[in-house]
Amino acid sequence: MSDTEANQAQIVYLSHGGGPLPILGDPGHKAMVDFMRQLPSQLHQPDAIVVISAHWEERQATLLGAANPPMLYDYYGFPEEAYQINYPGPGDPKLAQRIAAILEQNGIPARIDPVRGFDHGHFIPLKLMYSEADIPSTQLSLLQGLDPAKHLAMGRALRELLSENILIIGSGFSFHNMRAFSWGDKVSPDPANDAFQDWLMDTIANPVVSPEEREERLLNWEEAPYARYCHPREEHLLPLFVCAALAKKPGKVIFDDLIFGKRGLAFLWQWDTV
Repeated sequence: MSDTEANQAQIVYLSHGGGPLPILGDPGHKAMVDFMRQLPSQLHQPDAIVVISAHWEERQATLLGAANPPMLYDYYGFPEEAYQINYPGPGDPKLAQRIAAILEQNGIPARIDPVRGFDHGHFIPLKLMYSEADIPSTQLSLLQGLDPAKHLAMGRALRELLSENILIIGSGFSFHNMRAFSWGDKVSPDPANDAFQDWLMDTIANPVVSPEEREERLLNWEEAPYARYCHPREEHLLPLFVCAALAKKPGKVIFDDLIFGKRGLAFLWQWDTV
């Protein structure tokens, strides 16, 4: 497949912040909110969106199949307004079925969940990016066990989607140590996180790194500097693995700033000019 002629898809991996706080006006999320609101200006308008959320794990790859998904408030202890956030965007059952079929054809068992709603890994970025809520979207789960190899394989299997005008969003967080976040306005240097983010940036965005080496680095991500400090549990990192394997080329760094007082990254893969 030609990188410049056939591929219409766009892929983004982004850090979606802490629960509903980006929508509630938390100052520690200002840079992230500003970034997400302007991000569509860097993209062409997609026909559909697929979100791979860090907040959904299943025994087998599962697609959100509802035509009008409800809201899934998968967070606790926030003000009442956090449970009134609404993203009334339509689902895309046909796309969900097609993605499930593609995965099955590539030896990855897949199913449809007809009732699940949008979790905050889905509705937070889409509410900020596409507030009109007029683009159909579906969601793809992670796999229980969090095996890096299986998530890389899932990305490779989905390359058939690259020829379509679909936006694929890996919604996670490039730093996700809840005990280390800077709650409130306090920000302090974190050389350990900087070392990991630098490694991640080099792995994903360095054009000298081959697709094979990139996947090998991701497969052995725990060997990266301070990997387990930055990700005591890797569910917020794995959406990036799906995106990187799907793209099979270097990504572009489009965000490198503080979220919750910690450095976070976002990457973009495109094949045509916007």
